[in-house]
Amino acid sequence: MYKFKNIVTAILGLLLASCSIDRDPLDRYSASQFWNTQGDFDMAMTAIYGKLQTPIFSYGSPDWDLLTDNAYGQHNSNRARDIASGEISPSLGGFISDVYSNAYAGIARVNIFLGQLEQYNADFLPQDLILSYEAEAKFMRAYYYYMLYACYGDVPLVDKALDLDNFVQPKVSAEEILAFIYNDLDRAIELLPAVTYAQGNGRVVKSSAQALKLRVLMYTGYNTDGSPNVAVLTQARDLAKQIMATGYQLSPVFHDVFRDNRQEGNPEIIFSVKFLAPNNATAMDQWYGDWVGVSPLPSFVSLFEDDDLRKEASIFQNVVDFGTGKTHLPSNNMPTGYGVKKFLTPENIPYDYSTRSAQDWVMFRYADVLLNFAEAENEITGPTSECYAAINAIRTRAGLTNLEPTFSKEEFRDLIRSERRLELAFEGTRYFDLKRWRIAEEVLNAIQDGIIQYNFQQRFYLWPIPQSQIDRSGGVLIQNSDY
Repeated sequence: MYKFKNIVTAILGLLLASCSIDRDPLDRYSASQFWNTQGDFDMAMTAIYGKLQTPIFSYGSPDWDLLTDNAYGQHNSNRARDIASGEISPSLGGFISDVYSNAYAGIARVNIFLGQLEQYNADFLPQDLILSYEAEAKFMRAYYYYMLYACYGDVPLVDKALDLDNFVQPKVSAEEILAFIYNDLDRAIELLPAVTYAQGNGRVVKSSAQALKLRVLMYTGYNTDGSPNVAVLTQARDLAKQIMATGYQLSPVFHDVFRDNRQEGNPEIIFSVKFLAPNNATAMDQWYGDWVGVSPLPSFVSLFEDDDLRKEASIFQNVVDFGTGKTHLPSNNMPTGYGVKKFLTPENIPYDYSTRSAQDWVMFRYADVLLNFAEAENEITGPTSECYAAINAIRTRAGLTNLEPTFSKEEFRDLIRSERRLELAFEGTRYFDLKRWRIAEEVLNAIQDGIIQYNFQQRFYLWPIPQSQIDRSGGVLIQNSDY
C-alpha cells in the first residue's frame, strides 16, 4: 500500500539525479548513487504520487467550490474570493499561479522518472514492473496536463526532463496538449492491471486511468456555444459503460467514501490520494470544521430534498454534530451559518491546530461515472432506461424515491446537472462543470446570496498564464489573449 513515507528523501533523489555533476557529494544523493536499486525507483515513484498531496490537487479541492454558486470563502483561500468577483489578472496568485507551477512540478518529476526508465539497462527491475512504472507515471502526467488544459488552454508541452539549454519552452496549442493527454492515458490503460482500485494495493489501476480519460472526454464534450459534441460524448458513454462493467459499486453508506476508517477496500473509490497520520496528515478537519474555510450558500443548501441523506452528511449548521455526543463549535465566523461536514472525521473532535487528519482524498469514484454515463447517454439519445437506472441508483443511496420515466431530454438534462451538484458537492468538480457546459456567466452572475458580487466574463473560461512565468521566459511565453 502506497502510504507515501520519506517523500522529502525521494524528492531530493529525483532533483539531484537530474543534474550533471563531476563528483559525488558526501552529504546527499548524487546521480551515480541513485537509480541503482528497485528501492530507488520505488522511492521515486512514491515521490510522483506524493505530488498529488499538494492542496491544490487534493485535500484543498473544496476551495474550487468557492468559485461557484455552491459556497463562499471568508478567508480568500487561493484568492478564490478575488477570482469569483472577477479580479482575475496574470499577477493575482492563488489558483491562477499555483495550478500552473504545481502541475509543472509534478510533470518534472514524471519526466525525470520516465527518462531514467528509458535509460535503464540493468537487470534488477522485472519487465512487468517497468511497464507498471511507465503506466503509473503517464497517468500522473496526463492528470497534470488535463488541469493545465482546462485552466489555461495553450501551454508548453514538456515531455522530457529539462536542463539549462532547454529550460524555457514556448506554448503549443490546446489541441496538441489534449492529444498528448489521450496518448498518455491510452498507454496507461493498455498497461495497467484490470482490477478494481480496492484490489490494486493503493496504486493506479486500469479503471483509474479510464476514469480520468472519462473526465477529460466529458470536459471536451460540449462546443463553445454549449451544444453537445455527440461524437465525443459517445466515446465518453462507451468508456463509462466499460468502467461500469469492472466491478465497482456505490458504497452502501454515502459518507463512508470520505471517512478514514471506511475508505480501505471501499467498492466506490476508483482512485484516491493516500494519507496516513501522524507523519503524513492534512489539516482538513481544522480547515473545514474549525476555520470554516468553505461556507455553503443557503441557496445551495435549499436544493436538497427533505429526505436527502446527503444533506446531513455533507453540511453542518452552526455546530459540527455527528450524533456521537461530542460536538464542535467552530472558532471562526460562519458567514452563511453553514459549514462543510462531508470530509470531517468524527473521532478527531475537537478540531484545532494539533488535529492530524488522515482521510484519503477521493479523486475518482463510481457515482461520478454513473452521472457521466447518464449525462452522455441523455445528450446522445435522450433519457433511456439506462439513464434512469444510473440516476436512481444514486438517489436510492441518498434515501430518495426513484424517478419515473416521464422527463423530456431537456428536463432530464437539468435533473442530471442538479444531481451532480448535490452528489459531488465540494469535491472540486462544480467549477469545471459550469465551464464545460458553457453556462458559467449565466449561473455565477445570477447569484443573489454570495456575500460578494460574482463577476464571470467570457474571457475567464481560460485563465492568464502567471506573470511570473511570462517574465522568466524572456519573451518566449506569450500571454493568453484578453489579458
